[in-house]
Amino acid sequence: MADWETRPATAADVEALAEVRAVAMRADLERLGRYDEHRVRQRLREGFAPAHTLVIEAGGALVGCVALRPADDAHWLEHFYLAPHAQGRGIGTAVLTGLLDRADRDGLRVRLDVLQGSPARRLYERHGFVPEREDAVDVFLVREPRPRYGWSGGESGARPGRAGSS
Repeated sequence: MADWETRPATAADVEALAEVRAVAMRADLERLGRYDEHRVRQRLREGFAPAHTLVIEAGGALVGCVALRPADDAHWLEHFYLAPHAQGRGIGTAVLTGLLDRADRDGLRVRLDVLQGSPARRLYERHGFVPEREDAVDVFLVREPRPRYGWSGGESGARPGRAGSS
C-alpha cells in the first residue's frame, strides 16, 4: 500500500477536488453518455461540505476525497474519488474500511449511490453494501452497521461470534 494519509478538507480544496472528480469519473460518465466538462466539476462544488469531507493525500500530493454526511436515517458516503494513478494501490479500500469501522462503532447505517456499471460497486459490495434500488443511471446501496463483538468475561468464558472457542 502506498504512503498515504487523510486530513480534514478546507474550502480551499474545492477546485482541486473538482478536478479529481472530473478525471476519476470521466470513463463511467462517457460510457453512460452523461459526461459534461462543466457539470462534472459543478456537481462537486455544489455538494462540497468541508466539515464532512476528508482529503486523501499520497506522497504529499492530493489524490482524492471522501465525505460522510449525516442524514435522518443514515449517513451518506459521498464524493469518494481517487485519481486514476492512485487507484489499485489499496488506498480506497483502507479509507473505506476506516470510515465503516467508525460507522459501526457509532451504530450508523451508511448509504451511497454509484453509477450503473461502475467497477466501484464491487468494492462497496465486498464491504457489505447491498442494492436498495436503482434507476437507469444510479444504483443505491445501503450497509447496516455491523455488531461489535467483545469478550465480556462472562461465566461461560465463550466469546461471541467465535464458535468453539471456550
